[in-house]
Amino acid sequence: MGDPAGIGPEIVVKAFHERPELLRRVVVAGDVATLRRAARVVQADSGLAADGLMLAQLAEVSDFGQVPPGCLAVVQACELPQPVPLGHVSAAAGRAAADCIRYGAQAALDGRARALVTAPIHKEALAAAGVTHPGHTEMLQALAAEHHGLDVKELPVRMMLSCPGLRTVLVSIHVSLRQALQAVTLDQVLQTLRITHRHFGSVGWPHPRIAVAGLNPHAGEGGLFGLEEIEVIEPAVRQAREEGIDASGPHAPDTVFMRARQGAFDVVLAMYHDQGLIPVKLLGLEHGVNTTLGLPFVRTSPDHGTAFDLAGTGRASAASLLAAIDAALLATQN
Repeated sequence: MGDPAGIGPEIVVKAFHERPELLRRVVVAGDVATLRRAARVVQADSGLAADGLMLAQLAEVSDFGQVPPGCLAVVQACELPQPVPLGHVSAAAGRAAADCIRYGAQAALDGRARALVTAPIHKEALAAAGVTHPGHTEMLQALAAEHHGLDVKELPVRMMLSCPGLRTVLVSIHVSLRQALQAVTLDQVLQTLRITHRHFGSVGWPHPRIAVAGLNPHAGEGGLFGLEEIEVIEPAVRQAREEGIDASGPHAPDTVFMRARQGAFDVVLAMYHDQGLIPVKLLGLEHGVNTTLGLPFVRTSPDHGTAFDLAGTGRASAASLLAAIDAALLATQN
């Protein structure tokens, strides 16, 4: 359900109001009282009847078959004595969000769920709760590695953001820009290419055309504006191609996203967080989807935050969450 102080619970409820056919395919890991509050907010804003969406509390995901028709199945996945205040960072909210993530991830890892879709969390709330991971991606990576008895470094993951017309995968995620530049190494770029190629193959797309963005303006202009393209990115692309990966580049980062949107490439590999996320969010934040590549299960999420300023108003759109659910369902069909 995401951070209970944000819009996550509301967009969860709204998603099933808008797409009731999903009720037979999805279980919510969350807090029943928080979701009931969200249902009242959404119903009031939408003019729906008070009984427009009933909640059915489950002890476990495995009880899904017992859910009455037309009810939203909810597993009580966290402990909250009472719903937290809306629109405020709190340790209680961060702890609840983290507990729900752990429950959902474990259900996916155990095979009790086919995929995990996560509503937005707040990084400050996670930190206030003592969670050391900066976000979903790192937390899910650690949980999956622990489940399989691996060191985190043995289970590399990457973030892919997509919207209609554009997909981009990131070499580095939630680090400072200085650290992100240091992360542009041959091994990191090549590993990202391999993870991207493997992911698309797993969802029935065996030969994606991967465009690799340069790091420097104009992809370094032959070394005039930096040597990373010559010394790091080109060798990684060359080795990937020798492995049968359809990679090309480095391409000028100021035009490669436009070219991908025009159909020249299927996915763009970006060198750092903002290089890849700015074009995706500019093109379609309301329909953006975040997919974690490299996990042993399908994980998607909406491409937006907790929107504390909208929490409690019922005005938040469920479009991105619905896109994330649809992406998860599509990926698990293969």
